[in-house]
Amino acid sequence: MVLQDINLRNAFLRWQCRIRQIAMRENLGRPDDGIMPNLGLIEKSEPIGRIITVLCKAPAYSMTSEMRHMFQNTFDPMQRRQQAVQFFSEFYYRTMAEFSDILTATFAPGSEMAKIICGAGTCKLTFECYGQRFNLVCTLLTLAKDTPLFQATWWHNMLFNPDLHPDTQILGFEPNWACSSAEPNIVKN
Repeated sequence: MVLQDINLRNAFLRWQCRIRQIAMRENLGRPDDGIMPNLGLIEKSEPIGRIITVLCKAPAYSMTSEMRHMFQNTFDPMQRRQQAVQFFSEFYYRTMAEFSDILTATFAPGSEMAKIICGAGTCKLTFECYGQRFNLVCTLLTLAKDTPLFQATWWHNMLFNPDLHPDTQILGFEPNWACSSAEPNIVKN
């Protein structure tokens, strides 16, 4: 990766950590525009929908076992949610360098949107919030249940949605930083 691509990646991850921490602190974990990008196909101008993305730690910094423990520690969904909001707002998003740049999202079994984007193999995600916009061109990854990103996404979502279907599909979105952009350009060269 060239320096400009690395700088765009780092600017995006820094921005995502900050807005996700704000969502946890001010919205009690409810996703907002900075977490829910428009999803589109490369060749189409109109988005096909919006998705809720998860920003996962890189495997070396994984906190999946802590999330699983929080879920299994109580049967009370409200207590689980309170613990999760506290955990994510205080500690989780503190250090940008600990995160993978592969975003993830869950899709219901048989999701038409998942079929469309998997068939295309690539897509675009447009994040826009707080006067900042990131246009990411991404390669789609189908994640197996035993992979770190699948597990991190699964347990993160279980904390907020304990009724997640056992056959939920989790996809990864790997940005091509050379084809992606920011508006305004906040990338330092």
